[in-house]
Amino acid sequence: MTTPRKVSVVIGTRDRPALLREALESIRALEGEDLTFEILVGDNGGLPETKAVAEAFGAYHEVTQTNGCAGSRNPALQRATGEFVALLDDDDVWLADHIRPHIAHMDANPDCAAVFGQVVFADHKMRRLPDQWRAAMPADGDVFRMMMSGWFPQVGATVVRGDVARKIGLMDESLIGDSDWDWQMRITRDYPTAIIDAECVLFRGKAPGGSDKLLWMRTKFTRKIFFRHLWANRRRWPSAVSIVRSYFGCMQNYYAYFVESAATKSTLAGRFHALWRAFLLFPTRLVRHALKDTPVRRTLLGRASSAPQS
Repeated sequence: MTTPRKVSVVIGTRDRPALLREALESIRALEGEDLTFEILVGDNGGLPETKAVAEAFGAYHEVTQTNGCAGSRNPALQRATGEFVALLDDDDVWLADHIRPHIAHMDANPDCAAVFGQVVFADHKMRRLPDQWRAAMPADGDVFRMMMSGWFPQVGATVVRGDVARKIGLMDESLIGDSDWDWQMRITRDYPTAIIDAECVLFRGKAPGGSDKLLWMRTKFTRKIFFRHLWANRRRWPSAVSIVRSYFGCMQNYYAYFVESAATKSTLAGRFHALWRAFLLFPTRLVRHALKDTPVRRTLLGRASSAPQS
C-alpha cells in the first residue's frame, strides 16, 4: 500500500461555526487511502463554538487577535507541514473533483508549483447559478498576467506545493482585502502554474446588493496590489496600452457590480450611491452609458433594468 499524500488545508474563520462545520465536512469527505488532510483553522473571532467544531473534525485550531482574512489564515499557514497546501474559506465547500486532479497534474509536471481549478458559483443559499464561467490557461501560458488583467482565482480551488508555499511565506496582513490574490500572484509571478478543468469549490455568493461596502473597500486594495506588482514586472507587457488594459480588466468587475447593484436599490439615493461608486471607478464610461438610453439611465430614473454589456 502506498503512503497517502499529505495536504495541509488552511482555513481562516470568524464567528461562523455552522458554516465552518459544512466546510470541514466537505474536506473530510475527500479523504481516502491515498489522501490525508492536516486541517489548520486560524480564528480571529471569539466564539467558543468555533473551537469545538474544529476539534470535532480533528483540526488544529488557533485564535488570533489580528483582523482580516490574512490575519486569520497566517497562523494556519505557519503550521502547514504537508507535501501540498490547499485553502478553503469557511463559508464555501469543496466538491468531489478536487485535490486529486491537482496532485496528478503536478506529478505529471514536476516544474509546476501550483494548480488552480474551477469555481462553481452559487447564490447566498448555496444554489448553483445557471451561468458558469470557466477559467482556461492563457495562450501564452502567463497566468501572472492573466491575474493582473482581472482574474481572481478563488483560494478554495487552489493547491500549491508545500515547499513553494513555505518559500512564498505568509499573506500580507496590511491588506484587509485581496491578500489571497496578492499571495497567489507572488506564486504565479515566480513559478510555473496551471489551470485545470476540474470543478473544485462551491462558492457562496452574497445576497443581491449585499456586498457594496465590502467590494468598495476591496477596490483600493486591488489597485494597491496591481501597482505593487506592476513596476518590477512591467517587461511582461508588450506596451503601455496593454498595461492600461490590464488595469481596466482588474477594475471592470467592480464597475459592473455597482451598476448591477444600482438596479436592485429601492430608493433613488441608493441607486445614486451605487452609480456614484461606478463613476469613481470609470467616469467616462458611466457618463457614456448614462447619456444613452441604456440600463444605467433607466436605473437613475427609477425604472427596472439590467446592466450594460460594455
